[in-house]
Amino acid sequence: MRDFHVPGRSAVLSTQAMAATSMPVATLTALDILRQGGNAMDAAIAACAVLAVVEPQSTGIGGDCFCLYAPAGSGEVVALNGSGRAPAGATPERLRSDGLTAMVSTSAHSVTVPGAISAWEKLNAAHGKLPLSQILLPAIRLAENGHPVHARVASDWSASVGKLSRQTATARHFLKDGKAYGVGDVFAQPALARTLRAIGEKGAKAFYEGEVAADMVATLRAAGGSHTEEDFAKGLSAAEFVKPIQSSWRGMDVFQCPPNGSGLLVLSMLGILGGFETPEAGPLSVERLHRHVEAGRLAYRDRDAFLADPAMAEVPVAHLTSPDYTAALRALIDDGAAMRELPEAGSAEWLPKHRDTVYLCVVDADGNACSFINSLFESFGSGILAEQSGVMLQNRGFGFRLQEGHPNCIAPNKRPMHTIIPGMVMKNGRAIMPYGVMGGHFQPMGQTLFLSNHFEFGMDVQAALDFPRLFPYAGKVQVERGIPTDVLDRLSRLGHECTLIDKPHGGGQAIFIDHERGVLIGGSDPRKDGCALGY
Repeated sequence: MRDFHVPGRSAVLSTQAMAATSMPVATLTALDILRQGGNAMDAAIAACAVLAVVEPQSTGIGGDCFCLYAPAGSGEVVALNGSGRAPAGATPERLRSDGLTAMVSTSAHSVTVPGAISAWEKLNAAHGKLPLSQILLPAIRLAENGHPVHARVASDWSASVGKLSRQTATARHFLKDGKAYGVGDVFAQPALARTLRAIGEKGAKAFYEGEVAADMVATLRAAGGSHTEEDFAKGLSAAEFVKPIQSSWRGMDVFQCPPNGSGLLVLSMLGILGGFETPEAGPLSVERLHRHVEAGRLAYRDRDAFLADPAMAEVPVAHLTSPDYTAALRALIDDGAAMRELPEAGSAEWLPKHRDTVYLCVVDADGNACSFINSLFESFGSGILAEQSGVMLQNRGFGFRLQEGHPNCIAPNKRPMHTIIPGMVMKNGRAIMPYGVMGGHFQPMGQTLFLSNHFEFGMDVQAALDFPRLFPYAGKVQVERGIPTDVLDRLSRLGHECTLIDKPHGGGQAIFIDHERGVLIGGSDPRKDGCALGY
């Protein structure tokens, strides 16, 4: 039970349907689509399209998408990989000849062909009920008429002025007199509205072929990219249904999308942490946080060594998530001290030697559950705007490496290592929670913190999202202000170098399905501007 003397909000409860997104207008859109006869998939796509308009720093039709969907009564989880590929001309030699020694986030070479629209069309065709023209209409209207900028969006916008100033077209449309749009400023995107309308009327072909594709290609080639219209035409079929990966944890089955997504890290971390007894001192105890940081360090070590496009490299998912391996990693964690060094990746033996996204979830009256995530990667992606079509292009290719021989080295038609991961929890063959936590590289850490907060420490959905976070990154532990000073002092004495971060870690949404009582319980992260609503 929350303390009503303390600022905060309660979890949202309903009996029929619910949506949780990072912007109020997107949540309302999802419910409107449900009331128009759509299902959870239709509502999720509609809400995502709205977020592509009103949360432009985080997502857009120039980005990628992943989805987990649990059709009611099926006992199954459907997974879709909607990540795009590098252009055919993207070779390490080409990038080095252009002066790159590593991937650059604002370079056209970091722009992969967007996969989101391919994903939306495929998901709608396979599992939706309403036509795309109806689903996209709320987003079209918002892009045409404009929408007031919310607080978190304005904060992120202000931090991105340097990137938005790099390209003349981008600055012309995304800055006002050289400055970011502020809270309450109305921002319209008429070119994006025209593109969304064309997609609604003609399908994904209107994005991957014809005028829109030609505009994106011309923009990228002018910025030094190797992209061609043929690359974009191939992007029409980029999205594909894949077999989800899963593991058992605390009597439940946790599902993730397979590589090139980072969901295997969630399964690895849950495997490591699941063998520990729950700390008696509680969720803010040094013991709990220390173990979580150490598990994260081990899992991310393996990600950096192995995670890549499975069509072009072997990714040892079974090994990295197996009970034997995660138990061996657990044995490396010492409650009395942080590991000074880590074993070689993929091993539990000592051998010689972040970002912007939108996540949303919907449960409809029939019990269909949708876990949906769409992203430009870093704030405003590459910062390269295809002006005539209004498409801001992602920089997902920044996830590649230029290291020859590395499984994640950039190559033609290859998918990069991906950070966006929707989550789904099942129990006894029924979905009990679509959930997700945004924040680039932070997402596996965020998901496991959230799941532990809720299922292990008994917090309700909203409290589990509210709870303060930390993240081992670049040799330090980035901590939010909500972690008490005495806890940080003790973590430091264990050997962790803790540093406060300016902006909080990520943002999440979740809907718990209480089958026994027939109640939906939703939450939305206070680190964003959104909300959960139901009826």
